[in-house]
Amino acid sequence: MAKAPRKDKTGLLLDIQNLRIEATSYPPGEPPRNVVIVDDVSVKLERGKVLGLIGESGAGKSTIGLSSMCYGRGGVRITGGQVILNGRDLVKGGPRLLRQVRGKEVCYVAQSAAASFNPARKLMDQVIEAALLHRICSRAEAEKRAIGLFKKLGLPNPETFGQRFPHQVSGGQLQRAMTAMALCSEPDLIVFDEPTTALDVTTQIDVLASIKEAIHDTNVAALYITHDLAVVAQVADDIMVLRHGKLVEYGDTRQIIKEPRQQYTNQLVSVHHIPHEQKNPNDAPVLAVNNITAAYGGGLVKVLKNVTVDVHLGQTLAVVGESGSGKSTLARAITGLLSPMEGSITFNGRTLSPRLANRTRNDLRELQMIYQMADVAMNPRQTIGTIIGRPLEFYFGMRGRERDARVRELLDKIEMGTGFADRYPAELSGGQKQRVCIARALAAKPKLIICDEVTSALDPLVADGILKLLLDLQKDENVAYIFITHDLAVVKSIADAIAVMYRGEVVRYGPKTEVLKPPFDAYTDLLLSSVPEMELGWLEGAMKNRRMASAGN
Repeated sequence: MAKAPRKDKTGLLLDIQNLRIEATSYPPGEPPRNVVIVDDVSVKLERGKVLGLIGESGAGKSTIGLSSMCYGRGGVRITGGQVILNGRDLVKGGPRLLRQVRGKEVCYVAQSAAASFNPARKLMDQVIEAALLHRICSRAEAEKRAIGLFKKLGLPNPETFGQRFPHQVSGGQLQRAMTAMALCSEPDLIVFDEPTTALDVTTQIDVLASIKEAIHDTNVAALYITHDLAVVAQVADDIMVLRHGKLVEYGDTRQIIKEPRQQYTNQLVSVHHIPHEQKNPNDAPVLAVNNITAAYGGGLVKVLKNVTVDVHLGQTLAVVGESGSGKSTLARAITGLLSPMEGSITFNGRTLSPRLANRTRNDLRELQMIYQMADVAMNPRQTIGTIIGRPLEFYFGMRGRERDARVRELLDKIEMGTGFADRYPAELSGGQKQRVCIARALAAKPKLIICDEVTSALDPLVADGILKLLLDLQKDENVAYIFITHDLAVVKSIADAIAVMYRGEVVRYGPKTEVLKPPFDAYTDLLLSSVPEMELGWLEGAMKNRRMASAGN
């Protein structure tokens, strides 16, 4: 077996040459066919350096990252090229070499730490596992390393943190614990696969700062995979832009951010720059929420406390805050899925029943909702035409040609065309699925649509397309939106008014220009200062100027 050479602090660590990765697809009723996932991509990474891999879903980012461990998920296989780590070709090295390398010389930090940890084992046992399996050090030394990493990564009570189970810590803390697990065996290379994507914006900045500091202090090299160019700009030395498994552009971070050479890269740099002029109300609100208090557990846990907001026809109220702030619970109270303990909700001039079961069919029709996960919001066994046609049948009694004509009209409105009517949800991309959910809501001819994190699961360019579509539809239909999000960049693009929520209360509320104008309360300041900007050195400045810690910390 080839032995790993002595570790130097400089020099070439990873050399991926002309990488080709394929998978086999099995279309129903058709013969199997090979699909190229990554096509002739080369990567060079020096020790102590960070290379950012960015692009949309399906660009091949994670596949290339995992190839540095000579690993392919779900039947994916390397069919060409070389993966040279520490001077050895992993593709030709065989299983014995891979067992030696994985967890020792190269480690992996997954996007969802919650799904990656064993819920039945304490964090310490999992963090030190690789170091013990590879006999890098004794258990006592490994635990000492882990405690030092907990401290370096800003985790609370580092001496006892490892004695907790995964469910006993927050998402941001668990993501940092996974980073500690990767660093514990002192690898040469760490693959960070979207490590902050699933986190709130305020928690994301903590984890990002911890990762950057740990990389700097340990001199470990890293592949940082993300679809957010502003995030990767804070940690990467160089950036590789990928699309459809091919290299689009490669350069140092400053060049990619300031002087992108390719049109696709320029689109990524310009994302969320949607011009939107604030509209001021000139009529009575279509929805008025007055002093709503709501709770779970039979009234024991109050999750909304005296919330008062309103929204006008043709305008958008953005409700922003971290996870657990009460945003989605407010939507549940408005739609009648959670009956408020106190307060009232007035909609289109009439007081709504607090319970969904007691509302009229007209109440249901005029108040629609679009959910975060379009995948689980549609019946996978129904065609797109059937899904969009259901509200037409239920609310308006449309049948046959009349219904089909309206379905075609709605598909045109969402810029998809009539060819999609006979397709199933599984045949659509994430952005297309969300467009179908928008069309289904519009089919009821509502006065108000609640959009619950409708772009958070989408790639930036796809999310931009959804935002532009929603604004165009609002102009045409004069529909009102309540837009629930934790992304302030999205808020600036779409909102006319903003309600900032923190621990069940509205801490700041008013027209967009007023809410975003200083001076700010501490929490609004934290939210605004945590939105990553496409500027080198932004992260250090943001952490230095913080006035309060995030809830995830």
